[in-house]
Amino acid sequence: MSIRRPLMDNASHAGIELLRVTDLHAFYGESHILHGIDFVVNRGEVVTLLGRNGAGRTTTLRAILGLTGKRAGSIMINGRESIGMATHEIAHLGIGYCPEERGIFASLSAEENLLLPPAVASGGMSVDEIYAMFPNLKERRASPGMRLSGGEQQMLAIARILRTGAKLLLLDEISEGLAPVIVQTLGRVIRTLKERGYTIIIVEQNFRFAAPLADRHYVIEHGRIVETVTMAELDKKMDRLHVLLGV
Repeated sequence: MSIRRPLMDNASHAGIELLRVTDLHAFYGESHILHGIDFVVNRGEVVTLLGRNGAGRTTTLRAILGLTGKRAGSIMINGRESIGMATHEIAHLGIGYCPEERGIFASLSAEENLLLPPAVASGGMSVDEIYAMFPNLKERRASPGMRLSGGEQQMLAIARILRTGAKLLLLDEISEGLAPVIVQTLGRVIRTLKERGYTIIIVEQNFRFAAPLADRHYVIEHGRIVETVTMAELDKKMDRLHVLLGV
């Protein structure tokens, strides 16, 4: 997985806040889904949003991007309040979203899917860099989206946001339903992206996949953060996580 571009120095970003979510409420129609979410993500960190199905994890990602209905509270992205912005304006703050359903265009080739999203910031990866990171996609670049395996579709869904220049990546259930060898590949990709200075928020059901990747875990229950666990606290709080997550 050789990448030619020089790595960014993560140490230089230590403790620099990129995202702060404060008292975030979100609604779908009349349904009140998020009930005052609070969390912080610093530059270069990987954090997870953990919880049972229906807890509000995906809604939190969608609310950051303005993809829910009514929102209230504060979402500061790189020092800018985004709660009143439209989704396209929020994306241009340098955010890339990989939804659970992936959203691959079935009739377009893998490379056409890769080239489709517009840039949201400068410094996106080149196609050659992406193919160095995802050799499978290079081999399958002429194949239509419908012919790609689930793992190849997931790689493509991540790869296309790397082209856009986004440096804050929101990844929703990227390991779901995939073979263990593909899950391991995605773990290596996330580590590489972290080394390059990307900031990543992962919604994940597969705790074994997420645990070694993240600097910090936020556990969501009924639309609220009920537990925060740092990497250093993981062993000590494992019993508590088992209770909260049912793992």
